[in-house]
Amino acid sequence: MQIGIVGLGRMGGNIARRLMKAGHSCAVFDASVKAREALAHDGASPSGSLSELVSSLSETPRTVWVMLPAGRITEETIETLAGLLRAGDIIIDGGNSYYKDDIRRAKTLGQKGIRYVDCGTSGGIWGMERGYCMMIGGPKEAVDHLDPIFSALAPGIGDIPRTPGRETLDPRAERGYIHAGPSGAGHFVKMVHNGIEYGLMQAYAEGFDILRNKNTTGLPEDERFELNLPDIAEVWRRGSVISSWLLDLSASALAKDPQLEAFSGFVEDSGEGRWTIEAAIEEAVPVEVLSSALYARFRSRQEHTFGEKVLSAMRFGFGGHVEGKAGGAQDAHNPNPAPSGTDKTGR
Repeated sequence: MQIGIVGLGRMGGNIARRLMKAGHSCAVFDASVKAREALAHDGASPSGSLSELVSSLSETPRTVWVMLPAGRITEETIETLAGLLRAGDIIIDGGNSYYKDDIRRAKTLGQKGIRYVDCGTSGGIWGMERGYCMMIGGPKEAVDHLDPIFSALAPGIGDIPRTPGRETLDPRAERGYIHAGPSGAGHFVKMVHNGIEYGLMQAYAEGFDILRNKNTTGLPEDERFELNLPDIAEVWRRGSVISSWLLDLSASALAKDPQLEAFSGFVEDSGEGRWTIEAAIEEAVPVEVLSSALYARFRSRQEHTFGEKVLSAMRFGFGGHVEGKAGGAQDAHNPNPAPSGTDKTGR
């Protein structure tokens, strides 16, 4: 298939590369000339503007995947594309947009006959190699039409043991992507996914902080242990019930830097954690762990613990997230977020 991709940051660029590796044709645009040139070198067709990108798409319906930070930059890009596309065409938002924005956009675009698909995309900087887990919302006919795209991006069944009892269920879930429901459902599922991620990361961070402080002078001398955190992280990866990719990333970071001196422990939140808590409040669902994990990130910006260094190390490991300062952090989806030569940035 032919697809246009807007936003060639750490994820957008690799999404284009994985699609091209599978035989799909990619027309690409980014405000950064360097980013466009890099993708052109890899086989993509670069465009100097959104208008040029849309004009270069010859297959119908035309499809454009937007991979930009949530907020104004994505909003303005989709508005511009809406004026360039026509009835039957498809816009995919693969970033981390708020699901209520998806519902509104789908209604607005639907008045012009343009179909809107929200695709919560997980995989970070490793997606080109490992594949992307995708949670997709939007009209069934549009999602079905795009199946070759999603199938190429997904990890596939791989060597993960199959779940007993799934023989009659949707096989796409086993391959790493689902049609979650109507407009907004994809980003809603991804939002909760990221809220859970906050809680899992916080649990690991606090656990390693307890281990590290077992040698504190405030304890009786015979109760002090000098524990080897790299070895503990490694042994937990091998058959433990708490093994996970997040633990893999922690083990890797600790093996390289046992004291995590390269990290300050200033931990940003990218929005989805807050939105998850807001959804829980609307639904009257108690979320003690997830809310505590979010508040811990707020506190990390005032004082830093070793546990927060572990959090920073995990975020850098899966998404290339650079530690923030007072005022904001670089977004891993696209370090050059302006879509058409402007200097606007998303929230």
